[in-house]
Amino acid sequence: MSRLTSRGAQRGELATKTTQSDVGPQTGPSKDRRDLLYASIVVFVGITAVTLSQTTGLCLIPVKNLLKNHLDASRTATAAFVFWAGFAWYFKPFFGIFTDAFPLWGTRRKSYILIGATIATILFVALWFAPNSFASTYGKLLAMFVVINVFQVVASTATGGFMTEKAQSFGASGRFASVFQVAYQMAGLVGGPIGGVLGAIAFGWTGAAGAAVMFLPIPAAIFFLKERRLRVDPAKLLGDARAQLKKIATSRTMWTAAGFSFLFYFAPGIQTALFYQQQNLLHMTTKMQGFMLFLNGAFGILTATIYGAFLCKRWNLRWLLFFCIIIGAFTQMGYALYTTMDRAYVIECLWGLGWSAADMSLCDLYMRATPSGSEGLGFSLMVSVRNLSLFGADVLGAKAMDAYHIHFSTMCIANGLISMIALPFIFTLPKFIVDRRDSSVQAEALPPATGKALLEE
Repeated sequence: MSRLTSRGAQRGELATKTTQSDVGPQTGPSKDRRDLLYASIVVFVGITAVTLSQTTGLCLIPVKNLLKNHLDASRTATAAFVFWAGFAWYFKPFFGIFTDAFPLWGTRRKSYILIGATIATILFVALWFAPNSFASTYGKLLAMFVVINVFQVVASTATGGFMTEKAQSFGASGRFASVFQVAYQMAGLVGGPIGGVLGAIAFGWTGAAGAAVMFLPIPAAIFFLKERRLRVDPAKLLGDARAQLKKIATSRTMWTAAGFSFLFYFAPGIQTALFYQQQNLLHMTTKMQGFMLFLNGAFGILTATIYGAFLCKRWNLRWLLFFCIIIGAFTQMGYALYTTMDRAYVIECLWGLGWSAADMSLCDLYMRATPSGSEGLGFSLMVSVRNLSLFGADVLGAKAMDAYHIHFSTMCIANGLISMIALPFIFTLPKFIVDRRDSSVQAEALPPATGKALLEE
């Protein structure tokens, strides 16, 4: 009887403990899943808003259509517009220094996201209220988009730094690369059809659409970005900035990843040339061009989903880079056959698969190679290398076609072949960042507990 009583008491104690834990604060795996979900929401909304509202998103078709058909800009001038409009993106590391070393109101991420998104929204509203004054000449339109991009970069840099922190602390760089790529592809999936409609109506509506999109990160940051507030010592701010620069300057792993990225992206681009090919050869309307971007984005999201849910957990990053770059290069060469509408549909779908695969695996590499503590600066520096080489290559490709009359199909094949120059260098990347699967990646310098603490007020 005493044994039964003892066992009954133990069961009672166990039931009491279970009940108390159920009603108490959430800890352990369930809290981790919630924090990971919240972080994913912030990253998805932030990257979607910035990418979707850029001159490469829903503004792509309206801006290029305005330049080509109303301001009589050549392929070279149109490609140059997109390049210079994104001028701030090439200096993104300087924004990264501020977000890492100079907290505002005690936060390194939330405050900058709110400031960047708010001012960019106001500027788009100005474009809505006075479209004719800003869109009347090439120079005025360019100046307006340069300023808008500055504040988009502020929001993007803070979001990228936050994403890298979470990717390292949760050991989930592949999954965050998937979230990043899905958000990036929203520019085509949503921005393509909307941009096609906007290209056929008054340009002021492009400003209204941009304002609506850039507003989205504001509530997302307020409700889901839980960041521990920092006590700022003004005397240490400059020292922190110097420390950030020194850490980045001496990070051979990060510079190796940046150089590898440059080799892949810097091939004569066809983005602007493709826009002219669609209108001049295939006689596409802006709505048809928007649908092509929709196909591109839809298949890009499909690839991103497969990568994040399956591939990154089963293959190490070295082999993912190898196969994804090959797929990306060959689908790029497929544009050489872009001569009929039926082929165009197929090629856009394949390009969505190939491009997102290559771009996503490189994003995975960026997050693993970024030094902990310098997430905003490190990640933004590598993305700046990507942007500079990518948009610079587009200007180079457009110039080659205008000045030397190189055929569009020749340029497509050259682009794919030159991109594959990066392949041998995959096997020179440091083992500790590329020879692991996503589920086994752990942050050496940033323990999981530190990353989780950042999510707490």
